[in-house]
Formats: sequence, structure tokens, C-alpha cells
Amino acid sequence: MAFLGVLVALSHSCAAGPDMSAKTGAVEVEHVGTYRWNLDEPGFGGFSGIEIEDGGTRFMVLSDRASLRWGTITRDEQGRITGINSDGQSRLKDSQGRNLAPGWKGDSEGLAIGPDGTIWISYEGLTRVVGHTAPDSPAKVLPRTADFRALQRNSSLEALAILPDGTLLTVPERSGGLEKPFPVWRYRNGEWDHPFSIPRRGDWLAVGADVGPDGRFYLLERDFMGLLGFRSRVRRFDLSETALTNEETLLTTLPLQYDNLEGIAVWDDGQGIRLTMISDDNFSRLQRTELVEFRVIDLKRGVPHAQND
Repeated sequence: MAFLGVLVALSHSCAAGPDMSAKTGAVEVEHVGTYRWNLDEPGFGGFSGIEIEDGGTRFMVLSDRASLRWGTITRDEQGRITGINSDGQSRLKDSQGRNLAPGWKGDSEGLAIGPDGTIWISYEGLTRVVGHTAPDSPAKVLPRTADFRALQRNSSLEALAILPDGTLLTVPERSGGLEKPFPVWRYRNGEWDHPFSIPRRGDWLAVGADVGPDGRFYLLERDFMGLLGFRSRVRRFDLSETALTNEETLLTTLPLQYDNLEGIAVWDDGQGIRLTMISDDNFSRLQRTELVEFRVIDLKRGVPHAQND
């Protein structure tokens, strides 16, 4: 127990400490800020997906216990989060309009909001992707591809992203083998296909995805290291009709530096690409809900360097 106490203390120390910016010849990644979010309300926590809108001032988050929460974000002059206000929450519903209970049918993991406002959710337990016209509306269940039946139990559709034309992309948490790439399924024109895959590098598992304003595909990955906690990695790819290419590793965090980052939103903050990630606290007192933000500056594209205090 004493050893666990030291680990918890070290975890908080690492998370609060300064971050090293990553830099290559073409890209620089700067830590903007980390905000710990606490809210004394039933059902708060377990966040597995996040969307950021209106220039970083509005959010929607998804819990892995079949609920949505949304609200506003306040920021300082440097763009760092100073407060989060929850404006509402809703229990997700099935296609018959019945509330989903946490568990096999309610293991909601991936979140994406379409250009028409449709809220798309991917599920792990009962593998499926559904759409909602509003947070409390009945689900419209998309047809399932036969490929979904072969996915590992409790490791299926973890990550979900959407293109500007409404095309959906989803990735399972596990690929089925350390040497096996992650499959990426695409839904458009009423059917699924499997146009490309993502190389699996190491023990990392896919937990979140987004398509950025630059048209690239961003993948958030997690590595659980037992008593050493979690570390996270973000890779991005150029996205075409038939392939994901030009792989870049933007960020690899240290063990205990942050909590269990599971959701990612990629947006333009006016100075570069902003990555906003949210952690899943597993409803545990030993973990925490935090929003961690980085700015990605593409030096080769002439984006000016942004200084942070």
C-alpha cells in the first residue's frame, strides 16, 4: 500500500510538471495546458470521447457508460483552459427510444459530430455505430459489416472520426496481433468497406481518432504499464481515397505523466492545430479526469511559432 501511495503521488507530480516540446525538422508540438475537471454530479467520469467546437469554446464528451455531457469552456489570453461549465447531460437511447444501461449494450467509446449536427457513437460490447439527431433522440443503427463479428470481445470499435462530407472512419482497440495492422473501416453511401490499415507499432492500442482541419487522420493510442500507469501516443497520417500515408509520431508521453487519455479532438486554434485529449478515470478515486492540450505547428508550412508562458 505504501508503494502504491508513492506511485499515486509521483503520478500527480509528473502530471503537474513541465512538458518537453517535441520537435522535428517539419513539426513542433507544444504543451498548452492541462486542466483537471471535477464535478460532483452522478455519472460524471469515464470519458472516452470528446468534440471541441466554436473555436475551442464549446465541447461535448462521451462517457463509456452511455451518456453525453456538453457545455462551454473558458480560456485565458494564451488559450489555456481556465474553467468548464456543464450545460446539460443525457442518457443515450437505443433505436426504440429506451435508455441504454451501462454494460454490453451501453459500452459507448467513440464520438464524432457530423457537418449536419448528427452525433455518431461507436460501441465496443455490442459492436455497432449509431447516429442521433439530438443527444436524447432514438438511435439510428447503421448496418453491420460481417468483419465486425471477428473482433475481440471488449476490444472492438474504440475510435471514431468523420470527414467533412459525412464519411465515417472507425478503428478497433486491438488489431488481433502485435504484428497485425489496425483495420480502418469506412462508412459511406450506405455501406462499409475496408480501404486501408494502420501499422501497429509496439504494444500500443487505438483509443481515439479524429480528422483534423488539415484533412489528416489523427490516432490517439494508449499503453497500460501496470503500476506505472498509462502513457499516450499520437500519430497522424495523410488521408487519401485508398491509403493512409506519411506517418508521423507527434507525441509520446511518459508513464504517469497524464492519466488514461482516451478521447481526442483536433481543431484549429488560429495559431496551429490544437490537440485536446480527455482522460477516462474509470470512476476510480485513484484516477482523475483531465483535459490535456497541445499545439501542433507545421514549420514547413510557415505557421508562426506560438510562445506559451
